[in-house]
Amino acid sequence: MAEKFDHLEEHLEKFVENIRQLGIIVSDFQPSSQAGLNQKLNFIVTGLQDIDKCRQQLHDITVPLEVFEYIDQGRNPQLYTKECLERALAKNEQVKGKIDTMKKFKSLLIQELSKVFPEDMAKYRSIRGEDHPTS
Repeated sequence: MAEKFDHLEEHLEKFVENIRQLGIIVSDFQPSSQAGLNQKLNFIVTGLQDIDKCRQQLHDITVPLEVFEYIDQGRNPQLYTKECLERALAKNEQVKGKIDTMKKFKSLLIQELSKVFPEDMAKYRSIRGEDHPTS
């Protein structure tokens, strides 16, 4: 999988370099540099074709729109991943707290029900396969 990205990255780097060189040629254009300009334009067209060929190998990759928003805002897209992980960890801790609370509630409920309905709770524990009351 990584080689697909490496291949695309290589083509993108070449394309960016050709665009940079084209900008230099255009900013100081002389009629004598027309051949170089034409050559660079052809390299750019070829580079776009190469990038388009890479698209077929990466058709199954999806990128969240938020990543593009980060890039548009000039932020590092890796921050998106970091923030997603931080949100997931926070949510995980929150859910773990709820689970712990529910376990404590269940334990207390079973204790109290065992006091009020000892026979019914004994049947419940036998159905559940519990030999002793949970504490």
